[in-house]
Amino acid sequence: MKVTGKLTKTEWLLLALGAAFLTVLVFAYVKMSKTAEGDGYTITTQRQLPETAPEEETEEPLPDEPEESGPVDINTASQEELETLSGVGPVLAQRIIEYREANGPFQSLEELLEVKGIGEKTLEKFREDITLGEVEPPQSEDQGEEDAAA
Repeated sequence: MKVTGKLTKTEWLLLALGAAFLTVLVFAYVKMSKTAEGDGYTITTQRQLPETAPEEETEEPLPDEPEESGPVDINTASQEELETLSGVGPVLAQRIIEYREANGPFQSLEELLEVKGIGEKTLEKFREDITLGEVEPPQSEDQGEEDAAA
């Protein structure tokens, strides 16, 4: 290989192309760095206000907050009352009412498992928040005949 100190036309062309490529890269980098400073994403956060002191709290519940009024009687509750239970929406509340109308009052909490959409996990979510109210035990046919004869 001979080294003479002169560049051929091909070498000059490759050198010029390389310089042009590097120039384009430098301009692109400068443009990107300018837009990243001011035109990028904006991230906002929200701070949670500190809880009010007990003496500042009002006794009346706010209109958006549901009142806690004890357990819900599933044998007499309206659809709105049933929807206050954890995991019960409008559709499930309507199914509970329809089951109750078709089969009479619930005799046990486990009978809720027969309503479509209520499984063990759903029942456990609201088991502590429901009651059966005043349920009369079902009379057997023999008892009914004895009461009628007496």
